[in-house]
Amino acid sequence: MFSHKQFVFLGVALFIAMNFTVITMGSTESLPAHGLERLFISITSPIQQGVTKTIHFTRNIWNTYFMTVLAVQENVELKKQLEKTIEIKNQCKELKLENIRLKKFVDFTGLVPDTYVAAQVIARDPSPWFKTIMIDKGEKDGLVKGSPVLVSEGIVGQTIKVAHNYSRVLLITDRNSAVDALVQNSRVRGIVKGNNTVKCSFVYALRKDEVKEGEMIISSGLDQVFPKGLKIGSVLKVTKVHSQLFQDIIIETSVDFDKIEEVLVLKNIR
Repeated sequence: MFSHKQFVFLGVALFIAMNFTVITMGSTESLPAHGLERLFISITSPIQQGVTKTIHFTRNIWNTYFMTVLAVQENVELKKQLEKTIEIKNQCKELKLENIRLKKFVDFTGLVPDTYVAAQVIARDPSPWFKTIMIDKGEKDGLVKGSPVLVSEGIVGQTIKVAHNYSRVLLITDRNSAVDALVQNSRVRGIVKGNNTVKCSFVYALRKDEVKEGEMIISSGLDQVFPKGLKIGSVLKVTKVHSQLFQDIIIETSVDFDKIEEVLVLKNIR
């Protein structure tokens, strides 16, 4: 009795012998004749055809697998390059926006002979009771308590605490803020008071004075803090009550305080 290994070995040897015989016969110039030669051909041809198809099928599978592996590796690399490209694009966009903001600062400071210090906003007061921000400039940069803080769109506030490297700025929207102001067209005087909201009030404008919605409110310069003529906001709503001496006027600030990232601090104005 043959063992399993011997049987397999015998089958392989027989297959090789049959293929060798066919190849040898096929290499002669004479055509296949009769008998044993025809028998070998008829037996081995289907086997050879099956082996050939199996080899081609295996080769195709291997090529497909190899190409798939290469495609996966290439896809991973392309994703990394795409992420880097998106990051660079975002950085360029941020630099472009920052350049636009700083250009406004340059144009603004070029119109005024006083000295300004550019500062970055590094923190905001999270409390709803106070409207303040922290900037990265302080005493070493020439800032003092009460220095006006501006952007090209208008007044932001004034410094209330100054350290060596940092300063806290009280925004004009804070309830404790007050800016002496006037209506640009009619020259009606009043005080811009913060309400701890995005809007401010223009108080102490007499009821007899004519103030219209949409008119610009600017600094008067009489408080000795902010230079004259800086934008504060525009009149949003005017209410007159006959029993009251003053009008109730709400203004919308020129500055969007939720979006400021850089500010200018005016120093040495006295």
